[in-house]
Amino acid sequence: MRKLFLAAILVLGLAGFCFAQENSLLIDSFEVMITGGATGTVDFGAGNGSSVTVTGDTSIVKDGSQSLKVVYDAVPGGYIWVARGEGLDAKAAQWLRNPKDIDWGKYKAIAFYMYGNDSKASIAFDLKDNGSEIWRYTTTDNFKGWKQIICPFADFYARSDWQPDASDKNSQMDFPIKSYQFEPLPESKGTLYFDEVRLIAK
Repeated sequence: MRKLFLAAILVLGLAGFCFAQENSLLIDSFEVMITGGATGTVDFGAGNGSSVTVTGDTSIVKDGSQSLKVVYDAVPGGYIWVARGEGLDAKAAQWLRNPKDIDWGKYKAIAFYMYGNDSKASIAFDLKDNGSEIWRYTTTDNFKGWKQIICPFADFYARSDWQPDASDKNSQMDFPIKSYQFEPLPESKGTLYFDEVRLIAK
């Protein structure tokens, strides 16, 4: 009887995992050589005294062979960006899926895995929409180990502190989304790991 019970638990667990995978779309996994610059696979940088280093890491991984490792120092008045997607200065920073080929109406949220160390740092997750307007969701590093951060599209807000000159600034999230970026916010310093960016179905 105990063996049957354990087998049933295993089957239900696998079924739940498969259901979760079917109800999400993997759009990025960082399984590429991580490089910066104009021909890089990640568009990253910092300014006004902040600093950031971005590499691939094989020792702390959620899935696959590597994660994205971000070592940062976010100072007051400074800024950081770590971006992937279309229309960036890093020309090889594309996702696994072309944003134009995604049926965005099927999805209610975007999610990523973050490896936290309970630093209490605030991390912004920004989206650039089809009108080049920047939308923000903020989370906190208040846990240890891997955790999936689910960011409902309805919970993003248009950034009021800065928008690109080319932004339409219409305060409406226009799909398809073109890119995303991670930005550890001042004042904080440390190391974060990211993996598996997914869209979550309605």
